[in-house]
Amino acid sequence: MRVIAHPILGNINQDNEVTVYVDGKEMRGIEGEPIAAMLAANKIYTHRLTKKRHEPRGIFCAIGRCTDCVMIVDGIPNVRTCVTPLKEGMVIETQHGVGHWGGEKSV
Repeated sequence: MRVIAHPILGNINQDNEVTVYVDGKEMRGIEGEPIAAMLAANKIYTHRLTKKRHEPRGIFCAIGRCTDCVMIVDGIPNVRTCVTPLKEGMVIETQHGVGHWGGEKSV
């Protein structure tokens, strides 16, 4: 479920696999692919829950303009996963509400 040969972005080298951690679970992805692509390949479609109604959100625009795909990445909230490249050892967390900085409780 990955685009390996893209007419504009070129070819993705599948040999560069990395290990990341999503909500405490170890997962594999391809270095440099968008975080959201790795999540979709692993059948994860909920990236955050809304602040007031706790409704699930995920990919919407896929070009970094909306905030539906934001997650906490390496302790930083509100990271747009559709345009953020995957790197070895990333810690990715489902964001609840507006997120939190390093151990503070979500709002």
